[in-house]
Amino acid sequence: MSSEKYWHENSTSSPTVKRSAASLQSVSVLGCGSPVPLSLINGLRKQQRIVAVRSSSEPRAPHSVSTRRQFVQATAAVTAFASLATPLLAQPAGKSIGIKTLKTDVLVCGGGCAGIAAALAASRRGAKVLLVEKAPFAGGIITCVGLPYFDGIANIKDNRIVVRGIALELLSKSGVCKPDATHTAKHNPTIGNSFEFKLLLDRLIREQRDRLTVLFNSVVCAVNTVGSRIRSVQIANKDGLVTIEANTVIDCTGDADVAAWAGAPFEQNVEVQPLTLHFRIGNVKRVGNLSLNCRAALAKAQAAGELPFYYGPGVMFLYHDSEVYIHGIRVPANPTDAADLSRAEMQGRADAWAMFQAWRREVPGFEQSYFIEAYPWIGVRESRRLIGQYVLNEDDLMKSRRFDDAIATGCWYLDLHPNKTVIGSANDFDPKKVQPEPYDIPYRSLLPKKLENLLVAGRCHSASRGAHASTRVTVTAMAMGEAAGTAAALAVAAKKNPQEIGGSMVRETLKAIGAGPFTDA
Repeated sequence: MSSEKYWHENSTSSPTVKRSAASLQSVSVLGCGSPVPLSLINGLRKQQRIVAVRSSSEPRAPHSVSTRRQFVQATAAVTAFASLATPLLAQPAGKSIGIKTLKTDVLVCGGGCAGIAAALAASRRGAKVLLVEKAPFAGGIITCVGLPYFDGIANIKDNRIVVRGIALELLSKSGVCKPDATHTAKHNPTIGNSFEFKLLLDRLIREQRDRLTVLFNSVVCAVNTVGSRIRSVQIANKDGLVTIEANTVIDCTGDADVAAWAGAPFEQNVEVQPLTLHFRIGNVKRVGNLSLNCRAALAKAQAAGELPFYYGPGVMFLYHDSEVYIHGIRVPANPTDAADLSRAEMQGRADAWAMFQAWRREVPGFEQSYFIEAYPWIGVRESRRLIGQYVLNEDDLMKSRRFDDAIATGCWYLDLHPNKTVIGSANDFDPKKVQPEPYDIPYRSLLPKKLENLLVAGRCHSASRGAHASTRVTVTAMAMGEAAGTAAALAVAAKKNPQEIGGSMVRETLKAIGAGPFTDA
């Protein structure tokens, strides 16, 4: 078969490309150094058939170096031709790619602790849900930042579980407790593997594939608001700019991006809590008082100008007897300022390496250690907070105030991190740790004042700075997310806005499935 005939019979390329190929007598292949004759390419197919049927016991005929070189060159040339012969997707010059539009019942922005719970809750109640997440996986602070703690699931005094529903489901399916557990072994249990947690969330998402669609690597970049209603949210991903029209939008971005860009009132302190990068070190031996020695080494590194700030540090053998997980980095920054957040990411990595180097140099047990990894994102504790229909405050927490529209329970202490070095602790209590009893979180703290089809869940819900220091943690965010997703599904079913769905109805709906507030023992 001639090269021209082979090309015409097998190619799906345009006629122009075919004519060009037919006129060639040789091909220049990248890396070959000289043109490869088409006759050699055509002969390659016959050689391949012979090689395929030769028995492994048959002796191989000797080949010259030049023959082998020609064979390799011809293989590269065939590969090059095969790539030319495949269909091409090309954009005509001067024509822009159009903006895709998607429609859904419920749009969940952010797939972290609040967002994954919201998406699962809404889809399980029959709503068509689209979840968008900027990372390539769900889980937020647990998977992107690497914090393995289920903070807020149990009361510190007796380890009684105060958040059930999806949060308890995730903990039990991670092998930490039974599905019907009433108490945990620790008030803040940890999962055993953050990668396995990603797989668990993937599986739960796929179980709802008929109603739940997820778009990873997708960033919310604009909100179109008309009057008191969000008409659309625009995201950016590999499809380009995508417009999403939804009956109800749930902001689980952590930073209240959607709420802020839609025009909802919010607040953010000039100075927010510092950011923390989590990392792991392998081949560490338990020698002496490791925690005390690590503190001393960091104090020395800071005095030498190698480390700006730190806290603790927390050096824990969580995953293996020879591996330590560390949280102790402290980077003051504004997480809603792109340039400052970028600076903080780089500073966090530099600080992690400085800690590792100090410990290898100074601490017995770290001599042969190696740096395993720092997690992809630096962790953010505080940024924008919604000013909603009700602003939960410290007095509500400390008096354990009850609300008719309670939809979740919180129980974490007022966990405020200062922007300075604190040795041996994460906090600088003045005068002491503030620990509330389990308290109610009202539905109104998820509702903005000016927008009728928006819910806000997670650490950016409506709370004062002091109350937010407690409600911002992982499991409490999951509880708010599940409530928001349930409310959104109820609104879709009733053809109403979330503002028209009463908190008591949301609470009773959650109660029917074993979720919602468990403030009272």
